[in-house]
Amino acid sequence: MSNTNGDNPRQNIEKAIAAGDLYELLIMTGMLHGHFCPFSAIGVKAAARGTRELGVTSTGMEEVVAIVETNNCFSDGIQFVTGCTFGNNALIYRDYGKTALTLARRTGEAIRISVRADRLMEERTPEATQLFERVVVGRSGSEADRQRLSELWKELAFRVLDIPDEEVLDIKRVTVEVPNYARIFGNVKCSICGENVMEPRARIKDGKPVCIPCSGQEYYQLSGDGISIIGGS
Repeated sequence: MSNTNGDNPRQNIEKAIAAGDLYELLIMTGMLHGHFCPFSAIGVKAAARGTRELGVTSTGMEEVVAIVETNNCFSDGIQFVTGCTFGNNALIYRDYGKTALTLARRTGEAIRISVRADRLMEERTPEATQLFERVVVGRSGSEADRQRLSELWKELAFRVLDIPDEEVLDIKRVTVEVPNYARIFGNVKCSICGENVMEPRARIKDGKPVCIPCSGQEYYQLSGDGISIIGGS
């Protein structure tokens, strides 16, 4: 997996996409995701299909934008394969609770790919389902349970890659409105804690700029439950 082209850090990923090597893409995605599972695998599958269909590559400069509608494992496959991430402002999260991707050019030309969850569930064995409920949903089970689930999840993840796209993905061309490029803001120093804060996130307290935690005001948080409003007095 060595990359001899220092000008293109995504060279290996782009080669795997062009070759249709979903196995290699899933292996590399595992370095980000931390384990192999069918949900990150279907994200890899959707992202690779969308990237090829749209004929795009990403340099992380927002020329390509990925819109995801869920914050589960699927989204890590999307981020890794498309190169559209939370940190480079090319990943847009819409809290719809749908396992779907819209990959778009700046022109608005886009592909929306949603997952046929019922077809995906057909691949899951009863043993894997029971272990998932125990280990992941119930946050319990033994170490042996966790290891066995890991084995079954890995097998299922790579098996998902072999399902024909048309059986497990709904794919359609769409036109979307792409948000403007991310603006670059200056910083101000919080008058209470002394830490720098992005200017539009600063608040005024007693006539001085403060950060949100020091202001005591509410804020938005993205967690496993989605987007929620926290705090506030």
